[in-house]
Amino acid sequence: MTSVAQHPTQGTTQRPAQANRRGLAGRIPSPGFETFGGIFGFVYTFLAGNVLMAVANAPLVLCLALVADPAAAWPFFLALCVTVPPSLAGLFAAFQALHDDGAAVRPVASFLRGYRNGFRRTAPLGLAAVAVLLFLGVDLVIVQSMPGAGVLVPLIAVAAAITVTVAVTASAGVVLLPAARLRSVLKASLYLAVQRWYLSLAMLVLLGIIASAAVLQPVLGVALAPAPLLFVVWSNASYAYSTVLRDA
Repeated sequence: MTSVAQHPTQGTTQRPAQANRRGLAGRIPSPGFETFGGIFGFVYTFLAGNVLMAVANAPLVLCLALVADPAAAWPFFLALCVTVPPSLAGLFAAFQALHDDGAAVRPVASFLRGYRNGFRRTAPLGLAAVAVLLFLGVDLVIVQSMPGAGVLVPLIAVAAAITVTVAVTASAGVVLLPAARLRSVLKASLYLAVQRWYLSLAMLVLLGIIASAAVLQPVLGVALAPAPLLFVVWSNASYAYSTVLRDA
């Protein structure tokens, strides 16, 4: 019998090539279950958070969809914003659960638990913030025709911006510091609003985007915009609180 002669380099050239291919494939990162679970957790929390925020602020959302010019009836819409701080506490609690639980997050249960636990402190906060903003808004209308309008209007605008910043930061503080009294949370929020002014400015920009989207396209704006942008607000507030507590 005759045997087919094999070139001495044939087997040796195939094995290194296969080894190189296996080594290259091993170096390519492949997404695992935790990566997909984390992405799903974020998307699920954002979608559920938008729906729950719309339900918790149903009168405001409904009136925005029905009224053609909300700016003309700003006191009415500002009064409807009294429900926003409790809903923010619920959404921030869902974000906290997303941070703690990851892929196992349950945003609906976390939102409802945060809304219930924070309502006793955030409801008075919402009333106070709306009352202050109504007072500042009326003053702004009055002083526009006064000789000192060039000085008073910026002061009123700054006071309104601080009021909004403190209210939102305090809503986050209620979730982050559940054992703290509301007065202590408000003091810390005012301190953070002034000291971390750049975070306050970023918060106002994001809140302005949410408000503009809700006014221009109430359905799409409420369905898509709030939760992702408020997650950035929550992250900044959490960072500010943790920095202050660490330095204290």
